Amino acid sequence: QVQLVESGGGSVQAGGSLRLSCAASGKTYSSYCMGWFRQAPGNERERVAAINGRGITTYADSVKGRFTISQDNAKDTLYLQMNSLKPEDTAMYYCAADPDPRFSSAGYCRRSTYWGQGTQVTVSS
Repeated sequence: QVQLVESGGGSVQAGGSLRLSCAASGKTYSSYCMGWFRQAPGNERERVAAINGRGITTYADSVKGRFTISQDNAKDTLYLQMNSLKPEDTAMYYCAADPDPRFSSAGYCRRSTYWGQGTQVTVSS
């Protein structure tokens, strides 16, 4: 059973930066597809970024050029560097893991089998 624990959320002013971390444990496969999602109150959960087993990354249009997804395989940790934050980035951010390391034809992880508990990001104007 894979366990994911997010950290790094907080409150920041517009234009600021935050780095989210997602520590993974219990992995049984050599590589996973990992992704970040977010959900604001009253909104559906949306994809933010993903990285597949080959290290290829993909981003939602709303965060391209501002957010960077990366991972440290030695530490089994996924990161999301968020720069130039906007009030509309305010949401609960979740990481997810898929034992299938490939992207779907849509360019994201095929499934989100395991989820973390989330970390809150609040951006004030």
